[in-house]
Amino acid sequence: MNNSRVYSFLKSAIIVLTAFVLLFVSSLVFKSDAESALSQVGSRGAEVRAIQEKLKERGLFTVGVTGYYGEQTRKAVLRFQKQQGIKQTGVAGPLTLKALGISIGSMPAATTANVNLLARIISAEARGEPYIGQVAVGAVILNRIQHPSFPDTLSGVIYQNGAFTAVTDGQFNQPVADSAYKAAKDALNGWDPTGGCVYYYNPAKTWNSFMRSKPTVTVIGSHYFCK
Repeated sequence: MNNSRVYSFLKSAIIVLTAFVLLFVSSLVFKSDAESALSQVGSRGAEVRAIQEKLKERGLFTVGVTGYYGEQTRKAVLRFQKQQGIKQTGVAGPLTLKALGISIGSMPAATTANVNLLARIISAEARGEPYIGQVAVGAVILNRIQHPSFPDTLSGVIYQNGAFTAVTDGQFNQPVADSAYKAAKDALNGWDPTGGCVYYYNPAKTWNSFMRSKPTVTVIGSHYFCK
């Protein structure tokens, strides 16, 4: 085989190989896009529960709120999309969520700034509690970020008006206990002793009827944790 034929063969092989690589990469991109759509049939979680609750308020979802995106949810989403003039896909993407008034944040990274901020509220709210109780308070704050009823950022949850008395009474500005920094890191890295709770209270100090009406999931130290 002479040089010109070798060159021609190699050129053709490179073209074919490039085409296969592009096709493979494209398939990965499309797969990733599909898998990133959380609010579709088969999905579970707080976002799905929020979708069902919003649709139920509009009379479009008539069965029980389960947090599972099944066929009934898909049909309700389709009806809502038709009402709103949104492309009818049965998938609750960004436009549909926005039209429903749903916004849910994601778990923040364990950066120095986030650890310091979370540690400050843990120290103020759970000073004197056992270590697991400190982690639990941090977990509740993080769970709120991913819940539709609360702000979508760590600072938003902590500074939400009236959410934590420690922020308004000055305890938030007191020196931070060393254990609170470790508890903040553990919570940010995924340890949740509460099992997904978004409320806690000390029954010896709180007479709030709303808090006391919440079913208790677990008791850690002086705090009752609820969903």
